[in-house]
Amino acid sequence: MSEATGPVIEMQGIVKTFGPIQALRGVDLQLDRNEVLGLVGDNGAGKSTLMKVLTGVYQPDSGKIFLNGSPVRFESPHDSRQAGIEMVYQDLALAGNLNVAENIFLGRERTRSYLVGLFRLLDHKGMVREASALLERLRIEIESVKFLVGTLSGGQRQAVAIGRSAGFEAQVVIMDEPTAALAVREVGKVLDLIEVLKEHKVGVILISHRMQDIFTVCDRIMVLRQGTKVGDVPRADTSMDEIVALITGAQEQLLPREQEVA
Repeated sequence: MSEATGPVIEMQGIVKTFGPIQALRGVDLQLDRNEVLGLVGDNGAGKSTLMKVLTGVYQPDSGKIFLNGSPVRFESPHDSRQAGIEMVYQDLALAGNLNVAENIFLGRERTRSYLVGLFRLLDHKGMVREASALLERLRIEIESVKFLVGTLSGGQRQAVAIGRSAGFEAQVVIMDEPTAALAVREVGKVLDLIEVLKEHKVGVILISHRMQDIFTVCDRIMVLRQGTKVGDVPRADTSMDEIVALITGAQEQLLPREQEVA
């Protein structure tokens, strides 16, 4: 089977209003396979709203979403997860009183049938085996998947949350401020994990206020300001000062040349 080509996600002209507030004003977004897109902007710029539209939390007032070139409409987060779009929220949504394997399979538990199918019980051994294989594949360093999540460091918990999102045939993983509360050493491990996802041909959207993280790991940077896209450029074609100027409004717009001409 030939590998799919073209963007994995394309959002066109997305508009979303809340009463008199226009949160998104015709925003376009494109994400390629094995690409890391940095999504930046000040508080209230529309980043979270745009991602909530993509993940089915909100439905757009107008605009279109395409997944692998086909139009889609997500009525709920369940719909987007079924399509392979996962979001890692800032609070991680992990259960500290459960172990790593149980957290990875939380809501998608493996079961086995007993007594000729009369009963189904949790397959703890199978989940431990699959979780260990997942962490190894993503090069996540945790001594045992039987450790309680509540005993792990902040960086390890972040890695478990990312691993859980990437472990079920994810095509896109969205990360909301994944390094905000981490020590420098743990930040590096999370950024390394993003690179591993890219190697596995997963598209990543990274929302972050940490410009050093954006410029370390992202291939392209998209800037929102007051619900409008004002920047969308390859990382190599811009600078940290230029992106900050776009965020604050000191510079009006920075888009690829073909968009500027259009």
